[in-house]
Amino acid sequence: MFGITPPGWVHTVGSLPAIPAALYMFARHGRIVPRSPAGAVYFASMLLGSVTVLPIAHQPASYAIAGATLLLLLLGYGAAGLPMPERVKTYVETIALSITAFLLMVPSVSETLRRVPDGHPLVTDLKSPLFLGAQGALFVLLLIGLAAQVIALRRQRP
Repeated sequence: MFGITPPGWVHTVGSLPAIPAALYMFARHGRIVPRSPAGAVYFASMLLGSVTVLPIAHQPASYAIAGATLLLLLLGYGAAGLPMPERVKTYVETIALSITAFLLMVPSVSETLRRVPDGHPLVTDLKSPLFLGAQGALFVLLLIGLAAQVIALRRQRP
């Protein structure tokens, strides 16, 4: 179904919980909160998704996205332990984890457009206006989201 191999299903099903976890945290907290139950789900799902993409990837970009996601995920979740002011740690954590959500959504939207509906995907050409528009919309959402998060963090100054 959808041309997905068994390892691909492990990757897909393992990655999926990160999407509602991220959406929940963005809606409730305005950012991904690592030290929360949803944050734990997000971390586990993102880690599983990033690692399982390596044996199934066919494009060099997939390796780059997986590597960047892993680095930013570890940076975001490890920011609290970095030797820097607390305020800077919050910015690093927020920005790094928001970018991981973007890096999750880029291939998720891409693969969905290229595989659904089964046998007659919405996009067969990577230069399709729908494909490019969806990717562009995600990038604009990332920029707007990061700007909103930085503004919100600045307003929290004591």
